[in-house]
Amino acid sequence: MMTRTHSRAKPGLRGRGKFFHVEVRRPQNFVSFRVQNVGGEGGIDRVAGRRATGSWDTQKWLIPKDQAHVEGGRLMPDTAGARQVLDELGSAAVHVAGDRFRAKPRRNIPESEKPTPAMRRAQRRNIRKAQAVRKRKMRGKRR
Repeated sequence: MMTRTHSRAKPGLRGRGKFFHVEVRRPQNFVSFRVQNVGGEGGIDRVAGRRATGSWDTQKWLIPKDQAHVEGGRLMPDTAGARQVLDELGSAAVHVAGDRFRAKPRRNIPESEKPTPAMRRAQRRNIRKAQAVRKRKMRGKRR
């Protein structure tokens, strides 16, 4: 009879992956997942989960190992993109095991506080874009 000297390692515990996984919500809350590129090719990725109700939310963030490092059990950013993602979390990313970290989701903004200054800036920017397109179309018709 042969004896095993070691058992199979759990995924993400060997440290050879390309990403740090920052879990924001439990995967059991979702029925399917989709990975979205946030920081361009080879950059930060967002894993979005779809609930049984059909709504989507962030399940976890995938931060490349060349954009962050571990210091004292906490994930520390090395780039502006990683800093922005980690700052927007509801708490610091705390080490769980291997490349896995856990953080709280950002706070829910009540409807009474909306639109936020960031939402107003985005609305203004989108209106200016639409006006510029209309101006370009009008110039083309005059010729």
